[in-house]
Amino acid sequence: MASDRCSRIRRRAPWLVAVPVLLAAASGAGTEAVPAASPIFGVTIPAGYRDWPLVAPALEGEPLNELRAVLGNETALRAYRAGTLPFPDGMILVKLAWRHVPSPEFEPATIPGAATTVQVMVKDAARYPETGGWGFGRFVDGKPVDAAQHQTCFACHAARVSERDFVFTRYAR
Repeated sequence: MASDRCSRIRRRAPWLVAVPVLLAAASGAGTEAVPAASPIFGVTIPAGYRDWPLVAPALEGEPLNELRAVLGNETALRAYRAGTLPFPDGMILVKLAWRHVPSPEFEPATIPGAATTVQVMVKDAARYPETGGWGFGRFVDGKPVDAAQHQTCFACHAARVSERDFVFTRYAR
């Protein structure tokens, strides 16, 4: 019944059909930016990740000279707290990195300088069987780096931390 009414309205006043579309476009509805995905893995920066709990901080020496903070979603925190290995599907880790610089207010302190990267690891064994169940994303200024850089992710993790399900970060209690 309702579809018959809609058909009659469209025949009599076709311009009415366009009104909701025009209103949505004018309001910006439906124009949300789609997050950029990493090549090879299709990993994106997760929405709301800056509100996730801290898994661990780290200080990287030369040549990178970075302060790092690894954040984890709830699945990650549960797994770390329980000592679960291998890590479960659905786990996401996000590493934030900044150059470290001396504090202008307190000389012995080091503080974050310019942001360098956001790196993401997503555990999904069905989607990423060739890389130990992990998908990787490395982003600079919110944009994924090239495929060549993403091809190095798993090899580095596999060479150094295969016994810890390919994860470098240890939980800081």
